[in-house]
Amino acid sequence: MEGKSVNLWKQQLGTLPPALWENTALETLILADNNLTELPDGISALTSLRTLDLGHNLLAELPESLGQLTALTDYLYLHDNKLTALRESLFARMIRLRYLNLSDNRLTQLPQSIGNLWSLEELRADGNALEALPWAFTSLERLHELHLRNNQFRELPEPMRALPRLSYIDLRGNPFTELPDWIVEWPHLQKLDLRWVKLSRVPPAIGALEERGCRVLL
Repeated sequence: MEGKSVNLWKQQLGTLPPALWENTALETLILADNNLTELPDGISALTSLRTLDLGHNLLAELPESLGQLTALTDYLYLHDNKLTALRESLFARMIRLRYLNLSDNRLTQLPQSIGNLWSLEELRADGNALEALPWAFTSLERLHELHLRNNQFRELPEPMRALPRLSYIDLRGNPFTELPDWIVEWPHLQKLDLRWVKLSRVPPAIGALEERGCRVLL
């Protein structure tokens, strides 16, 4: 398995060949849709990895060693697994990662270390059971696209207020019924998706966003 890219998508592997960890020059590794139930610690040897796709598997937990992949800069896909929690150390050193997909798991919270993802531009965490966001979330100042559809937010998470570059927010299907006035404080917001949210009223802030050119979907 030489070269800088290995694509093992949908090979129904079940387990991963140990030889995979010998290619330390690997930059892109696609392991999606392989019925994987565990990820070996050996993955920490792939210190040049920029993109890792572990989506559409059966992973219930992630090894401590995954957090050692500090070269991850492009994409980390962890969506459509069986994750119920993420190690606090997972994101502590991934300061260059730009895209993270955690959608369609069973997460009830995100670790504080997510605040270390200073370079993150897009976060997808749809289809979980999140009720709040950690305060460390306020450090994600480069984030411009945030997907939180179908979670359990009963109010808009306050840490979102501190994200000045947000341009697209998807909050569809959450159980909150009111919006805070501070949603007008996102200066670059272009689209706010609130479909399947049962608002008790449409606040003036929505009109202010629309006057500014933001597309609001109710």
